[in-house]
Amino acid sequence: MRKLRTYLVDFIRADFRPGLYGVTALFLAACIAFNYAVDLEDSYIDPHRGTWIRFVLFLGLDAVVYYTVTLFWVLAHQQQALIRSFRFWLYSGFGMLVLAWWQDFTGYQGLATLPAFESVYRFAFHCFSNLSSVLTVWVPLALFYRWTDAQPSYFYGFRPDRGSLRMYGTMLLIMVPLIGWASFQPSFLETYPVYKGWGAAEALGVPEWVTALSFEACYGFDFVSTELLLRGFLVIGMAQVLGRGAVLPMVAVYACIHFGKPLGETLGSVLGGYILGILAYKSRTIWGGIAIHLGVAWLMELGAFLQTYSQQRQ
Repeated sequence: MRKLRTYLVDFIRADFRPGLYGVTALFLAACIAFNYAVDLEDSYIDPHRGTWIRFVLFLGLDAVVYYTVTLFWVLAHQQQALIRSFRFWLYSGFGMLVLAWWQDFTGYQGLATLPAFESVYRFAFHCFSNLSSVLTVWVPLALFYRWTDAQPSYFYGFRPDRGSLRMYGTMLLIMVPLIGWASFQPSFLETYPVYKGWGAAEALGVPEWVTALSFEACYGFDFVSTELLLRGFLVIGMAQVLGRGAVLPMVAVYACIHFGKPLGETLGSVLGGYILGILAYKSRTIWGGIAIHLGVAWLMELGAFLQTYSQQRQ
């Protein structure tokens, strides 16, 4: 944990400005309050699912939030020259396009309706949904990295980092009792486990654990894609242009992608995104975020499975 403390303290000492962090907090609070007051994503964006309008709305929301916080940062640190560079607009614009496409993409729906998946439609739908980031995140970032990115970064943060495994493991251990407590809350079991079975095991004639593990692998892959795009490209990639100024704008759009989720999860994403952003920036690797994200997600699934099993036995 000493390394984590060093990362956080060093970054905050260099980056913190009361005015900057204050106005950023107020701006994010206003965005979050507005979203939940009018149900922005569910009521105004999602009704356009399957049309180009939804992509444009996501792009507009992400861009406004990202560039507003970027402006706050460059003004506070007197780094206005950074946003006048072509590379800033190339990198950030590409990042916003990929982010909006990832949020909007629904092409997997057609795949799940193929005759081969007729008996397991809902199972296939959820698996393909989690795997669709291969097309929306991995392919465009790989092409950008290959043709445009001038600075090697182990594909935006996949640098080996075995020395930090102990730190990440300790952070996960701290989360275990919190997740254990959460699993006893009624609202927790309304959402988790994300895997609902959907009759897939019976339809395929396989044990339940086979479909459960298959789904959890797909579910986990989406978190890897999240780390690649948010902490990999928008922090490690954008750090080539903005330096440590890449972290706060990433936190802002990370909160935005939680707008369709419960309020508590969105609020938690701000602090979590900030810590994971600092980890990525200081270590130049996203393995920490992947380990923590996957660990928490699968621990929540495990906690829900155990609670459900316990209730069924009673």
